[in-house]
Order: sequence, then structure tokens, then C-alpha cells
Amino acid sequence: MRILLYTGKGGVGKTSVAAATSLHLARRGYKTIVISTDAAHSLGDSLDMTLGPEPVAVVPNLWAHEVDVFHEMHHYWRTVQDWLKALMQWQGVEGVVAEEMAVVPGMEELMGLLQITRHQEEGLYDVVVVDCAPTAETLRLLSFPEMARWYMRKLFPLERQVAKAMGPLARGLLNIPVPGTKVFDTLQFLFDRVELMNEILVDPAITSIRLVVNPEKMVVKEALRTYTYLNLYGYHTDLIVCNRVLPDAVSDTFFDTWRATQQQQLQFIDEAFTPLPIYRVPLMNREVVGLDALEEMGRHLYGDSDPSQVLYQGRHQEIRQTDSGYVLELQVPFTSREEISLLQRGAEVVVQTGRYRRHVFLPSILAGKTVTQAKLEGSILQLRFQASEPSSSATSSKKGKDR
Repeated sequence: MRILLYTGKGGVGKTSVAAATSLHLARRGYKTIVISTDAAHSLGDSLDMTLGPEPVAVVPNLWAHEVDVFHEMHHYWRTVQDWLKALMQWQGVEGVVAEEMAVVPGMEELMGLLQITRHQEEGLYDVVVVDCAPTAETLRLLSFPEMARWYMRKLFPLERQVAKAMGPLARGLLNIPVPGTKVFDTLQFLFDRVELMNEILVDPAITSIRLVVNPEKMVVKEALRTYTYLNLYGYHTDLIVCNRVLPDAVSDTFFDTWRATQQQQLQFIDEAFTPLPIYRVPLMNREVVGLDALEEMGRHLYGDSDPSQVLYQGRHQEIRQTDSGYVLELQVPFTSREEISLLQRGAEVVVQTGRYRRHVFLPSILAGKTVTQAKLEGSILQLRFQASEPSSSATSSKKGKDR
């Protein structure tokens, strides 16, 4: 089975791209299901049909559904939610507000992503196409396994022991709703599902994440930050889809400024994401709604190629921690040391090799640090960052010396 996740900034057309991809795959004979994990579902609108919490047949070889997060939460989270609600009410929070506060932020989207493990285990489809939430929510969810793993290893055993030892006293004297065995068992079960989901998502042979962008500055900047974090958490990105590119046939002078802006951003996209493949989709001459429009988009996007394949092998940037600080590794094939130049501007590092540039947006752990060394090892450029922030006096001294 292959799993393809499409995400991007809100409004870039990721739902249309995901739906068009699934239809293209179905036409090629793959048993395909496209699911929406975005709380604000628009997959049904894109397909121009009504979807429900269970898969609905669209065309031969294609099924679609919009995850019913309330049903999933009732299945996975109800026991914990009931305890949290009781705890809120014990602290004086009214019933309806307590019910809402018992839903942990991001839990709805997480319940949607857990559908991936279900389809992986059932094995009914050749390809699962996922229309994810916008990038900010998706990144928060993809980082969730790391946080959950730390909690389950460090705090969970201690909390379980304390609840077991102090529970009777707290319930008897203070009337505090103490989590019981069912609550901890539910948390353990949910964590195990999240762990399984993470194993599936970080396996590049199974899962590919694909970023959808428009040739607009703010959109591209967010996509670069997203790509950096995807690499940081070990997720494999194999394609950039550049949507709504003005076609050459648009000759009205009204669009001249837009065309110039797009050309600038298209060049920036090529510089920033190379060597990842970048597929372009022209701005359609109609709203992309319904099977005919989606099929046309799929032809523009993939032509005769097979989108189920892994379109790029490997990761062209990686961050790792060492005893002396952090190292950012970038793939720069067919480049000599003399051809490389670096420029750091705040949280952005610009690497130029010959006439090609790559823009790398640093994650928060590196955003305030300075590159102290650059070293070329074969086709890999290693950028070393300082282990800690310099003192204010040292910083002032350096600035004074620079001046």
C-alpha cells in the first residue's frame, strides 16, 4: 500500500489536488481511497457529491470519505473525556463549557489521521490519498508522536502510580475525580495507535508527503518552513505541486504584474526545493469542482506518469544534534568547495552553488544560532551551528569589531 499526504497553506488548492490525484490513480486501475482529515471538510464539495463517515463509491476503483471526528473521538477518547469533564466540573466549570474543554486541541485532526492505521491494517486499497489540514495544524500533529513518546516514558508511569496510591484518599476525603484504570488504559491504547501511525508515516517506501503551493511569496515561505520541519521529524517529502500558474495563453495586460510576480516566485521555488520534482498546474479556466474538472487537473498535473510511485528518493536536508551543537546537512551534488557561498539572514540560510541558490528556513532550535563552520563531505554540505547563544557582552564586542 502507498499513502500520499497532501498539505499546504489554506486556500492553495490542496483538496482539489488530492481529489484529482485520487481520480487519476483510479483511472490507472489502482483501488484508491481519498479521505479528508481537515476539520473543515471540502472534499465532498470538490467531488460535487455528498460524503459521509464511511467510504462512498465515486467511480470504479475510487472511494471517498470525510472522517467523522465525533464518532472517532467517542471511540478513542470518550473515557478520558468523561474524566476530564468531571474534573472541570469539580473545579466549578459549567457543563457545556466543561464538555468543550475536555476536547484537547488538535485531538479532532489526530482522530482523522488515525484512519491511516485502520486502512493500513485492513489492506483493502492500493493507495490512500489524504487531504490533510493546512500546514500549521498538520505540523502540530506530525510532531505529536515525539511529545507523546516523551510523556508516556517520563510522566505516564509516575502518574499511574500516584493515582493508584492516592486515588482512594482523594476520592474519599476531597471528592476529586481521580483517573482510574480505564482512563490510563485508554491513554495507553491511544498512544500505541499513534506509535503505529508514526511508524507508517516515516517509512518512505509507504508514505510520501506532498506540498501544494501557489507562486506567491507568503505561500512559498510557509512551504519552506514546513519542509524544514518535515525533515526535522523524519517525514519524507517527494513532490512539490505548484498550483494556479498563469498559462501562456493569458495575454491580457491586466495580468502583466501577476505574471511577473509569478515568474519570480517560480524561479524561487526551483531554487529552494531542487532537487525535489516540481509539478506545475495551470490556473484552470473554470472552477475545479466535479469529476470532469478534476480529471482535467489530473492530466495537467501528472500527464501519463504514475503518482503512486516514490517520486524522489532520500532527503536533501537533515538536522542532527552533536556534542558540540547542531549540524544541518544539505545535498549539493556535483559541486566543488570553491563554488559554494553562504549568507545567513536571521532564520534563513541562503546557499549558492554556482548560479543556483537554495533557501533554507531554520527551525526554532536553530533560528537564533549562527553558522560557525561549513564543510563539504562528498555531495553533502555540513553547516555547524554554535552550541549555545553568545553572551550579551560577547555579542556587543563582536558587533563593535564588525563596525
